[in-house]
Amino acid sequence: MRRAIFPGTFDPFTIGHYSVVKRALTFMDEIIIGIGVNDSKRTWFPTEKRVAMIQQLYAGEPRIKVEAYNGLTVDFASEREAGFIIRGIRTVRDFEYEETIADINRKLANIETILLFTEPELTSISSTIVRELLQYGKDVTSFLPEGLDINI
Repeated sequence: MRRAIFPGTFDPFTIGHYSVVKRALTFMDEIIIGIGVNDSKRTWFPTEKRVAMIQQLYAGEPRIKVEAYNGLTVDFASEREAGFIIRGIRTVRDFEYEETIADINRKLANIETILLFTEPELTSISSTIVRELLQYGKDVTSFLPEGLDINI
């Protein structure tokens, strides 16, 4: 079975994230969307709400699981017997960072990282921007996957 972890904060889960998962499902048997808990990060949505929102979004897709985790992503992937980590890349800066982490993850646990480049029309969308828009009361529905309920 080809199992992958798709890690992130997902605060909130955007159409860019959704696109990466959709594309990864074409070559993975199972994807665990791993919501990393980082107490030093200020998030808009509590971890439990992010888990619930994404679980509801994928309720009809048995190949998707959603879990929160603490610690290193590579350890989470090993615990879940995932051979791959999926990451989305929007910029060259993202690529340079992810390349370094991928090399370390491969050395630590023999886990491969698969980088999926963001579709051009989605490169400007980030959770950070969506959170800022939310803070100012703006409608963010065009940046979220259809069916993602941020009011759970």
